Amino acid sequence: MSTNPSPIRAPQHVVDLLSRLHAASLEQEAAISSKKKLASQRDARCEFDKLMLDKFIALDEDKCHFVYQLITAMGATNVVEAGTSFGVSTIYLALATAQTKAATGKKGTVIATEKEPQKAAIAQGYWEECGVEEHIDLRVGDLLETLKNDVPEVDLLLLDIWSTLALPTLKTILPKLRRGGVILTDNTISGAEGYKDLLTFLRAPENGFQNTTLPYTNGFEMSIYLPKKQV
Repeated sequence: MSTNPSPIRAPQHVVDLLSRLHAASLEQEAAISSKKKLASQRDARCEFDKLMLDKFIALDEDKCHFVYQLITAMGATNVVEAGTSFGVSTIYLALATAQTKAATGKKGTVIATEKEPQKAAIAQGYWEECGVEEHIDLRVGDLLETLKNDVPEVDLLLLDIWSTLALPTLKTILPKLRRGGVILTDNTISGAEGYKDLLTFLRAPENGFQNTTLPYTNGFEMSIYLPKKQV
C-alpha cells in the first residue's frame, strides 16, 4: 500500500472504496502466492484457475496513481485497458479521463476489457458506486475480438493481462494509437520471460517506440509511440 499522499481528486467515498479494494487485493495476492505453491506441488492447476476467478489481481496502488497523473498530464481522453478484472484500475482511468474531458471539452472513453462475465458484473457495480460508469465502454469476451472494431484514436493503452496476450493486443490497437501515445505494461521485470516477444517488439527501433522501465515493484514499462514521419 502506498504511503505517499494520494493525487486522486474524487469524493471521499470513492477514495475510501479504492483504499479498501487495494487492501483486499494485497491480502488476496498473499493467499494466491501460497496457493500457487501448493498447486505446483499437488499438480492442481485446475484448482488454482478456479481460485483466480474471484481475485482482484489489481494494479498496484502507486502504479494507479502514476497512470492517473500521466493521463492528466497528457490530456488523454481515449484509453484502452487490456485486463480489467474487477475494475479497480479502471476507476482511476475513468476519473482522470472524465476530468480531462470536463476541462477541455474533448470527447473520449475508457474501453475496458474482461473475459469473465462475473468479474465484469462486479466491476460495473464498483463503477456505479463511484459514479464513473458513463465514462466506461465495457467489452466482455475475447479482447482480440472485442477490440477489432469501434476503437477511436487511442491516447494510452494499459496492458495488465497474461503475457502471451500482450503483443497480439498491442498489434490490434497499434493502427489506432496516436503519435505520442503511451503503452504501459505491468510486471515487465518479474514477468520478463513471458513478455519477451512484446519487449523485443517494443524495443526494436523500426517499430517507433521509446521505452523505459519505471522502478515500480516487479517493473512497469512505459513505451511512447513516436514512429518516423512519412516523407
